Amino acid sequence: MSVPHVIPLDLACPDHAEAFIRLLDHYARDPMGGGSGLTEEVKATLVEQLRLVPHFYGALAFIDGKAAGLINCFFGFSTFVGAPLLNVHDIVVHADVRGSGVGQALLAHVENVASQRGCCKLTLEVLSNNHTALKAYERAGFKPYVLDPAAGQALFLQKKLLP
Repeated sequence: MSVPHVIPLDLACPDHAEAFIRLLDHYARDPMGGGSGLTEEVKATLVEQLRLVPHFYGALAFIDGKAAGLINCFFGFSTFVGAPLLNVHDIVVHADVRGSGVGQALLAHVENVASQRGCCKLTLEVLSNNHTALKAYERAGFKPYVLDPAAGQALFLQKKLLP
């Protein structure tokens, strides 16, 4: 197996769009991605919807010419630092190539993109029992978000507005 090659995602390219949906659905079917896959409606509309989001950035990782990984990110802003940030929303490594460096290559790629765009940090969320991902993120330099150790770690919360 060769070294992963990472390129920016071009949702206007049919091959990229197909790989994007296939990999995201693969992740959504995994227990760490919810276990149920993408709905047919999401598969049919997501690419066009994301093309309208100006602060979206994605990349694909290829091994031996085959799309093997995906990273979806959104630019945000840190009011405490007064600079942009990049949030990793999804990172997908196909089960067939896990452990081959795809995840690290994707994270290194977006770190480079974020640095070039003047971002102060990368952020992401991960399920607390996803020990494999936690180790990978630690290897890439991620740490729990803490402003003051006495106040504890930040938690990621949600309030669903759609079913």
